[in-house]
Amino acid sequence: MKCSVFALLVSLMLTSAAPATSRPGYHIIKTWKLGGEGGWDYLIIDPDARRLYISRAVKVMVIDADSGRLVGAISDTPGVHGIALAPEMGKGFVSNGRENTVSVFDLKTLNTIQKIKVGDGPDAILYDPATKRVFTFNARSQDATAIDADKASVVGTIPLGSKPEFAQSDAMGTIFVNMEDKNSLYALDPTKLTVKSRWALPGCESPTGLAIDRAHRRLFSGCDKIMAITDADSGQEVANVPVGDGVDATSYDDETGLAFASAGEGKLTVVQSEGGDHYRVAEEVDTQRGARTMALDRKTHNLYLVTARFGPPPAPTAQNRPSILPDSFVVLVVGK
Repeated sequence: MKCSVFALLVSLMLTSAAPATSRPGYHIIKTWKLGGEGGWDYLIIDPDARRLYISRAVKVMVIDADSGRLVGAISDTPGVHGIALAPEMGKGFVSNGRENTVSVFDLKTLNTIQKIKVGDGPDAILYDPATKRVFTFNARSQDATAIDADKASVVGTIPLGSKPEFAQSDAMGTIFVNMEDKNSLYALDPTKLTVKSRWALPGCESPTGLAIDRAHRRLFSGCDKIMAITDADSGQEVANVPVGDGVDATSYDDETGLAFASAGEGKLTVVQSEGGDHYRVAEEVDTQRGARTMALDRKTHNLYLVTARFGPPPAPTAQNRPSILPDSFVVLVVGK
């Protein structure tokens, strides 16, 4: 009897300890071939409407997030980079990098309502629910343009003096944005349109993707081969973990407590907290070369990544991007 009780206690102890060291179990569960021509950049999901928006050269592809079926497109978006959604207003916003405009579109019909002139080289774009403003982060003019989402009009500009990348809102009066060329992170006031704080990211080269854990006030910056984790109040780096080469996007799942970094080398890194500010790599998922941007579905906890097959290296150019083989563009759905 004593042996049986002892064995049971050992078994319970091992079972309770297992989640801290077990792998989450993410892998590619679906591959949707979309084809078509041109490169890509950001993507975003509307979890309630079950639509996935993918920026694609001069248009935005809109697909069913459950079946992968193409349901429509937002056309005439030259040099499209990002998409922001304001579901409560029934509107979406697209940053057009080559035209220095934002397209405002109807979420139901996907028809463009109007275009708004913004700064030079709009790249990332973000809807801030606290102020009901849309912000474009303009690479060439090194500033951010604020747009009243309801009136669809520009309300001001925030000079940054640096090249902004992706941004996040804490929905409480602060917007955070990575500064790629200064290896830093800025905190912005979206109401006063000012820079509140400038924080260095030690050891973080070329920060791009940014995710936020609003409950624990932590920011996750995707850097060159590391994820830098920062206190959203003090700006202090609290941890960093190794990730893949060529990271562009990061995400954080509030329900599972997992953070993700997608890298162009063809690797998705899953990062888990071990309590406090101790983080570890919980899993590395093989994806596909070029799959460096992603969107997290907060309903299913799946992740969507996009990429294509590449041809031989081209002649040297300013962009130095490889050619994309025709009709090879795909969506990779990663889940459990």
